[in-house]
Amino acid sequence: MSVQKRVAAVHDLSCVGKCSLTAALPVISAAGIEVCPVPTAVLSTHTGGITGYTYRDMTDEIMPIINHWLSLGLKFDAVYTGYLGSFRQLGIVSELIDKLRGPDTLVVVDPVMADNGRLYTGFSRDFPAGMRSLCQKADIIVPNITEACFLLDIPYKPGPYDDAFLRELLFGLAQLGPKQVVLTGVYPDGGRYGAACLDAVTGRVDYALTGRVEGIYHGTGDLFASALTAALLNGRTLADAAFIAAEFTYESIERTRQAGTDVRFGVNFEAGLARFASLFHDSV
Repeated sequence: MSVQKRVAAVHDLSCVGKCSLTAALPVISAAGIEVCPVPTAVLSTHTGGITGYTYRDMTDEIMPIINHWLSLGLKFDAVYTGYLGSFRQLGIVSELIDKLRGPDTLVVVDPVMADNGRLYTGFSRDFPAGMRSLCQKADIIVPNITEACFLLDIPYKPGPYDDAFLRELLFGLAQLGPKQVVLTGVYPDGGRYGAACLDAVTGRVDYALTGRVEGIYHGTGDLFASALTAALLNGRTLADAAFIAAEFTYESIERTRQAGTDVRFGVNFEAGLARFASLFHDSV
């Protein structure tokens, strides 16, 4: 039995809504990997389509958590970051990466800040510049199309997307410094949806496309990035990991659509965790 891998997951904790830590913890754990959460904020629910939620900022707790871990001699195979609510948190998480990163630590940055052509509520127009600096420290970044446009400071355009535009985004993002880029929210036509991947070392571009379900399903970006991180840490190639993540996310959305559940409260990924875990049975 090999030594269990460990991930530091730096995200907010939305207690209802199946996003951020409530996706990262079960999904990565199902793949046999220990997840150590670093909550950037605690909310009663996520903020998409829901009002009246509670919010507790955890900025002042982040570095004390990390320093305690370091005092225990803990080592991490990956640092995986998601929603960060302020410039101050961007700086703190940059320091966190420096402190936790070892020679073989994978740094995954999901630059959560925008979708559908707009920044999320609460983010200023200069926030993407700060996120760009954080992406420069990553081994792999996982933006959606909108976030990619903000990171590159180019105009957003709605899909469908042709190969030339997607390559422009992928290779532009690679210039920020990450060795690998996975671009989500990709669809070349009305029937297929998924991700485009670039290995910046080899220049290889791959697509991970599944079926497409119309509508807005909250938390699916976090679900995809968590599944991608789990697959990569289990030794899968970038293209294979992206397809595993895309398929797992699509099946979770389709399961939710068929059940007719309130999409504000997230997708039913739990029913697919056993199958997801079985993909790594020989590795864990």
